[in-house]
Amino acid sequence: MELITKYFPHLTDVQREQFAALYDLYVDWNSKINVISRKDITNLYEHHVLHSLGIAKYTGFTPGTTIMDLGTGGGFPGIPLAILFPEVKFHLVDSIGKKIRVATEVATAIGLKNVTFRHCRAEEEKQKFDFVVSRAVMPLTDLLKIIRKNISQEQHNALPNGLICLKGGELEKEAMPVRQQTDFFDLKTVFEEEFFETKKIVYVQV
Repeated sequence: MELITKYFPHLTDVQREQFAALYDLYVDWNSKINVISRKDITNLYEHHVLHSLGIAKYTGFTPGTTIMDLGTGGGFPGIPLAILFPEVKFHLVDSIGKKIRVATEVATAIGLKNVTFRHCRAEEEKQKFDFVVSRAVMPLTDLLKIIRKNISQEQHNALPNGLICLKGGELEKEAMPVRQQTDFFDLKTVFEEEFFETKKIVYVQV
């Protein structure tokens, strides 16, 4: 939890309590339904919560912004972002029902009011959003084909509507087909932990 307040010192008391509650909740749920690798659960705050919040170091969101978290798994990056941006609406989607159940239960337990959930494949979700966020679920071009239909034409933020992905490794080749509307952001420039050395945010205007 100190890791979160180190980079986000201005949290409200409610946000601090919500972030602090995540560890026990995920340890408990993970013992029943495996959403985070057992070896990695001790790194929950660094590898999952702080990684998710890297998006907030890249851009903020105005109140009322709508965001779909595609392939959310147990709730990343959607749940940490929903805690940080209580006036932004998040819709968490995953094709695996068990994972959506964990995310739903965690959100309910910490009292998140700005999240909705859906167990479906990405192709089935037809709603419109300002942004789609995702943690490396598939190659960029494949993801873009699926989510273009979900990006609203109405703009509410300084950053134009589009896709924001958390990815690692060499991405230039993967982004080549859409490089004109793509921006890369190195998380190592804002987080000093070694885990973030190769982690990037990829934004694609849609």
